[in-house]
Amino acid sequence: MNLRLGAKLPHSGPLVARLGLVRMAAKLEAAGFDSLWVSDHVVFPHTVRSRYPFAPNGRVTWPVDIDYIEPVVALSAITSVTSRAEIGTSVLILPTRNPVLFAKQAACIDVLSGGRLVLGVGAGWLREEFSALRSDFESRGAVLDEWLDIARRCWTGSAGPYEGRFYRLEEPIYCRPVPVRAPPVLIGGMSRRALERAGRSADGWLAQFSMEDLSEEVVGEGVDALRAASAGKGKGNFRVAVRVTGAQRRLDELGRRLGPLAAAGATEVIVDVDWDRDDGPARAFETLRAAVA
Repeated sequence: MNLRLGAKLPHSGPLVARLGLVRMAAKLEAAGFDSLWVSDHVVFPHTVRSRYPFAPNGRVTWPVDIDYIEPVVALSAITSVTSRAEIGTSVLILPTRNPVLFAKQAACIDVLSGGRLVLGVGAGWLREEFSALRSDFESRGAVLDEWLDIARRCWTGSAGPYEGRFYRLEEPIYCRPVPVRAPPVLIGGMSRRALERAGRSADGWLAQFSMEDLSEEVVGEGVDALRAASAGKGKGNFRVAVRVTGAQRRLDELGRRLGPLAAAGATEVIVDVDWDRDDGPARAFETLRAAVA
């Protein structure tokens, strides 16, 4: 079984202050994880009215009044304390960002990390956050497509003139440095539209499940949808990363499901680890690695 093992890097809540972001990143890489991932929100409303798509009841599963280190800043902070593991976003809400600034930041992180950046991006779900950032919630899917197009042009080192539906570059610009590699782009989300977008215009799919609703069948159906959306486009194998929340104390159970997940098409599994134990990262990796082996 060829399955990469990734870990979610805590960059929100009390662990950042208690253990330190860079210390946790270094510890996860030393434990053996192939990749480290951060999530994204810039702000939360005091009252969340939007439906959270990754919980059966539609309600957010964390307190919204917590410290939350911005993901681009978090990735920048860990480039110098990691050297092997890929670093990525799971997922960045791209339509809330300026596309040229995003492209510049991503290129810089990729250069500083020696070509290790992976970009999971999504259209977003929190209408109130879009409103606070003066971003277009209704057109967020089309904006995501256009922002990716602009970013890829910027990653060549020069972009423009550009005339899009939502953005214009009136004159050519230099946007340097150029990434060491064009960052692989994974589309996050569980909707049919997200899967079609991933197959049409990205390098893969980033799925998210809780341990309770983890489904190999859904992963397999998603992989089939990816392939159908990419038909005729000459694409090779897709990366399929499966983010599983709530598994840090159920790793033996998750380990027994890695084989079926890989058979369904998953190429990577991303987990939380137990930070209440000093050996939490090492135990998590060894448990899962033994299951893979």
